[in-house]
Amino acid sequence: MEPDFWQQRWQEGCIGFHQDRETPLMLKHWPSLQVPAGSQVFVPLAGKSLDMLWFVSQGYRVFGVELALPAIEQFLAEHALHAETRDSPAGRHYRAGDLELVHGDVFAQDPAELAGCDAVYDRAALIALPPVLRQRYASEVYGRLPGGCRGLLITLECPQAEKAGPPFSVAEDEVRALFSPQWEVGVLERREILSQQPNFIAEGVSALQTVVYELRRL
Repeated sequence: MEPDFWQQRWQEGCIGFHQDRETPLMLKHWPSLQVPAGSQVFVPLAGKSLDMLWFVSQGYRVFGVELALPAIEQFLAEHALHAETRDSPAGRHYRAGDLELVHGDVFAQDPAELAGCDAVYDRAALIALPPVLRQRYASEVYGRLPGGCRGLLITLECPQAEKAGPPFSVAEDEVRALFSPQWEVGVLERREILSQQPNFIAEGVSALQTVVYELRRL
């Protein structure tokens, strides 16, 4: 991870990956995972995603990890959340009710914390990582999640030569290679979205799809 890069992106407001509403594909497909209310949902590279508030509103507990402190500070301020703090080897923890955010490196999280997560929601984490880190991410981070854990993974696919990441294109073959055989991987939806992404068009990208995967830890 490159903390200086992400800190600068947040400080300069270069956060095109942030959405000002809940993710429609998450709202559509999360119910199919049948994750019981009360479960803990792990959100890696959480940013200030509004999806976290939705999870809490549905009765889930959220455990998010974010490398950029401005993202956490903005999230708490924008939603008037008063957080209690504590420090651990994994970073500084901010807890507000059923929401806990850790300012730290996702690779440095306590295995016991991840083992307590019942589900994982990954909209902007895997695709934020360059190829050299994706295998480590899948094995070290996802590898600490418990058996029976369920996940919703959302990726992008485009001709990578046309777009310097992040976000990076991650093909279905790579997703399956990264997570098999520890995880069962299924495609829930594949959708063309280039017409909705003017920034990609401006960069000369000729095709863009988003793909939604269901993951189940075996």
